[in-house]
Amino acid sequence: QVQLVESGGGLVQAGGSLRLSCASSGRIFSINDMGWYRQAPGKQRELVATITSRGNTNYADSVKGRFAISRDNAKNTVYLQMNSLKPEDTAVYYCYADIFTTWATSSDYWGQGTQVTVSS
Repeated sequence: QVQLVESGGGLVQAGGSLRLSCASSGRIFSINDMGWYRQAPGKQRELVATITSRGNTNYADSVKGRFAISRDNAKNTVYLQMNSLKPEDTAVYYCYADIFTTWATSSDYWGQGTQVTVSS
């Protein structure tokens, strides 16, 4: 079994910063892409940022220049540094990882979600 455990969410004032972490554990052969999505109340889940195994990154336009995604391959962990937070960043943030459990078998795994609330 594979588990993704997130941490680092919370309540912050507008303009503040938070750092999210997501650690993968279990039967892991290797990990391809990792990333973060978010879902605000009444809205669909949307992409925030992704990072490949080689470190190539991709960001939603709404967070470019404010958020930074990184990963520690030795720890099977992905991070999301969020700066200059805005009230519209308020959402449940979910991490995901494309994980190979054998050399030939991969699936997407998701964390349980962590709440980020930005007050104005």
